[in-house]
Amino acid sequence: QVQLVESGGGLVQAGGSLRLSCAASGSNFRDFVMAWFRQAPGKEREFVAGIIWSDTYTRYADSVKGRFTISRDFGKNTVYLQMNTLKPEDTAVYYCAATRSPAVSTAKDFYAYWGQGTQVTVSS
Repeated sequence: QVQLVESGGGLVQAGGSLRLSCAASGSNFRDFVMAWFRQAPGKEREFVAGIIWSDTYTRYADSVKGRFTISRDFGKNTVYLQMNTLKPEDTAVYYCAATRSPAVSTAKDFYAYWGQGTQVTVSS
């Protein structure tokens, strides 16, 4: 059974940085794509960034390009989201997602596995 556990959220001032972690277990993730989504109050869950586990390919939402970086550590089975130059509009619950696929999708229904989420709050 695939399990995803996020950590690293918190409260930060605008312009600051946070690094989120997603510890993955329960499978060989060689054939998986991993992604980060976020959901702000009253809004739909939206794609933030994705990565092919066995490749260097990454994809980002336009709103975070140049500020966020997704990466993974094979040895630790962990995916990271480094978030720099944070803005108040980045405030949301951030979710890690995974599915068996050769390509990254921005659609939330594409992903079979989800973590419980971690809150990120950016104050102005």
